[in-house]
Amino acid sequence: MTDKTWGYVTPGIPDAWFEKNGVPLTREEVRCLTICKARLQSTGVIYDIGAGTGSIAIEAALLAGAGKVYAIEKNKRAGELILRNAGRFGVNNLHVVVGEAPEALGGLPLADRIFVGGSGGRLKEILAAAAEKLRDGGRLVVNAVTIETLAASVQTLAALGFGEIETLCLNVARIEPAGQARVWKGMNPVYLVAGQLRNGM
Repeated sequence: MTDKTWGYVTPGIPDAWFEKNGVPLTREEVRCLTICKARLQSTGVIYDIGAGTGSIAIEAALLAGAGKVYAIEKNKRAGELILRNAGRFGVNNLHVVVGEAPEALGGLPLADRIFVGGSGGRLKEILAAAAEKLRDGGRLVVNAVTIETLAASVQTLAALGFGEIETLCLNVARIEPAGQARVWKGMNPVYLVAGQLRNGM
């Protein structure tokens, strides 16, 4: 695949533009709404915890061009993949942190926005650490694929002092060829949980 330039001011880079190599990718439609719910600004510090291919981190870095994005990923091979994907889109404000959250958050600057994807079974610990690293008024968005993760996210964010907690279920289907016809093929539902810390507007 040749290098790509995303010449738009909206998120929504096609999935096929990212190198995957078996690493989990947040689908385009989910990625768009996830980023919108974070209410990004052009500056600030953003974490993407459990970054996978780096698709959310890369789109966030493009939108927050004067900010800094930290992609936290425990898998070294995935960390290398994030760097390749970032280079493909000319992203220069993204930093890959290879390590397991929440420990990997320790040396990072305070964040204004945090995305949480993969948690490796340590969701409550990660959310607690994220709340400590998030500036007052900062926003956090969790992507969940199981009911258990959804419930734990809502309960934990409320207990940590997050307000305006919003929960969504995304059901997306795309038309794909099936022989001589075309049919709708649904993706697995994804739950989004978004919240704002304490007194921010």
